[in-house]
Amino acid sequence: MCVLSVNHRMKKSCQLFIWQAHNALFLVRCLLKVFIREMNEEELHLQFSYQERAPGTYDSICEDLLEELVCNLVHLIVEVPLLDITYNILFEAVTTLLVLMSYQLFHKEVLKEGLIYGYLTRGRCLSLTSRLVKTLLYNFIRQEKCPPATHVLQTQSDGGGLLYGLASGVASGLWSVITLGGVGSRPGAEQDQNPLPLSNQSLLLLLVLANLTDGLDCPNPYRQAVTCFKNTQDSSSIPSPQPHTFQINFNSLYTALCEQQKSDQVTLLLYTLLHQNSNMRTYILSRTDMENLVLPILEILYHVEERNSHHVYMALIILLILTEDDTFNRSIHEVMLKNISWYTERVLTEISLGSLLILVVIRTIQFNMTRTRDKYLHTNCLAALANMSAQFRNLHQYAAQRIIRFFCKESNTFIYQGCKNVV
Repeated sequence: MCVLSVNHRMKKSCQLFIWQAHNALFLVRCLLKVFIREMNEEELHLQFSYQERAPGTYDSICEDLLEELVCNLVHLIVEVPLLDITYNILFEAVTTLLVLMSYQLFHKEVLKEGLIYGYLTRGRCLSLTSRLVKTLLYNFIRQEKCPPATHVLQTQSDGGGLLYGLASGVASGLWSVITLGGVGSRPGAEQDQNPLPLSNQSLLLLLVLANLTDGLDCPNPYRQAVTCFKNTQDSSSIPSPQPHTFQINFNSLYTALCEQQKSDQVTLLLYTLLHQNSNMRTYILSRTDMENLVLPILEILYHVEERNSHHVYMALIILLILTEDDTFNRSIHEVMLKNISWYTERVLTEISLGSLLILVVIRTIQFNMTRTRDKYLHTNCLAALANMSAQFRNLHQYAAQRIIRFFCKESNTFIYQGCKNVV
């Protein structure tokens, strides 16, 4: 009984400590949002400068608390395991780092230098680059939902002191108010729209870090880490020439990428990996279940009128990269699909992935010709068709019909425009 009582008190103390740390981080984040909006980095730095003076002396030792904050946030993210009880504090740490990097929002030109930039790319955080990128990727891969509030802050029904009960009640209410019914609150519409807050925030932070510009005297270490990580099943003993390299489970990452393509930030991550990480690109092109990745991309293009232009562009460029590989162009005609529910123009009981890809790309071209008239979108769509054309095999009757009809219409338009210019 004595041991159980001690364990119970230790658990309560741990929960209280996490609650206090979470509230402290929240207050810091709120203050930072105001400071960053109202002052530049030098003025922000002064708010975190602490000078300790001995009585009767004028000598001072200035401690850089801003760099200490950034380093502690990075340490917290990479060191604290993701559990129900730590979910909210990890979410708050990732969000606070995002807020610290939001100075770019208040500048028209691209920032290449700055205090926060220096702390992350050249300061004490540099040695944690690969661990931070790996942790953020695994946060995205795990797709952990926000635990119920009862997992984070226990109520006082099981006995634990009046002070703890009041603290838990206040913290629970405060968390509900500041998230407007979102993270950690009762299930509702907003929580349904964003059921994976830590996963989403981690991905956003990863993309922000990876897309920082290179410094005047050093390349972006986070981009280096994103572009050179390897598969955990890669047994090659050849050391990587790139710094900040690490290993991650490609199968888990591929599965997460396939499942989350409705989000434009996930599509951006897929584009970044295909374009810059040769290890991941080779792995994706070697998969025998490419339909799991290609179908969500085609669905984005099919509902082009409902997507923002950036999302559509990224999806199209991903197809363009994939169609540069001849093996991909051959294999997609061997994958048979049945009953594509989102394709509503015609009932397709059975069609190859290649034929469906042709139909969607042609539809995107026709939409662009009648609505947006974007020449770059038009060119990229035609480039994807040209990449695939040498490997067309066993096309669906409807796909072949649309190809002929489309190019006949294109030819007539070209001849008409030429005659009009001559006249």
